[in-house]
Amino acid sequence: MMKVLKIAGIVLFGLVLLGAGAVWIVSDPLPEEEEGPEAEALTDKMLAAIDYDAYQQIKTLSWTFAGRHHYVWDKHENIVTVHWDDVAVEFSPDNFDGSAIEKGKPLDGDELHDAIQTAWTYFANDSFWLVAPFKVRDPGTERRLVETAEGPALLVTYTSGGVTPGDSYLWLLDENFKPRAWKLWVKIIPVGGVEFSWENWQNYEGTWFASSRNAGFYQMEITDIQVAY
Repeated sequence: MMKVLKIAGIVLFGLVLLGAGAVWIVSDPLPEEEEGPEAEALTDKMLAAIDYDAYQQIKTLSWTFAGRHHYVWDKHENIVTVHWDDVAVEFSPDNFDGSAIEKGKPLDGDELHDAIQTAWTYFANDSFWLVAPFKVRDPGTERRLVETAEGPALLVTYTSGGVTPGDSYLWLLDENFKPRAWKLWVKIIPVGGVEFSWENWQNYEGTWFASSRNAGFYQMEITDIQVAY
């Protein structure tokens, strides 16, 4: 799946930041560290903590994003079904072939094209909030170890793919190397280093997913997570 950095939740959060004149957040500079074996070793520990091997074996993954978008993703065939409002779309992110129904009526032509494009944007955005920890070695990524006051952290930069190449995410890890939060340097947000917690980790028959994201005055939940192997 293509890594897309135009994230729906980030867009909303960016608007909140721009519109909240009473809120003042100091922008942090992006860490400037070097790639190397230490970063790769930390990546291995992080992926082991969330059981990347089990994630690779998942056949079907389903979830609801922020109570609005409902997904069933056939990972092996890479076919996605998305439901929102009165619309249901099934499509392939590989070639954008698919079908769509709105209010019980099958769509075709431009309406079908627009529905698939909207579904793809939702899926790319919302799935990243769920599976981003498993994508730290996607093609076009760079990894760096950053020493923080709370221990080593993993900085991941996406140099290609998506709509905003160059965006970076600093994974802050707990004592077991499981992500507890990330800090963002993304073009869609004018403030660098905004931190979102990753909370409520649960094991889903082998694979670990976190269902809560919290940045203080912005919170988001991912519910109805189910997996089939």
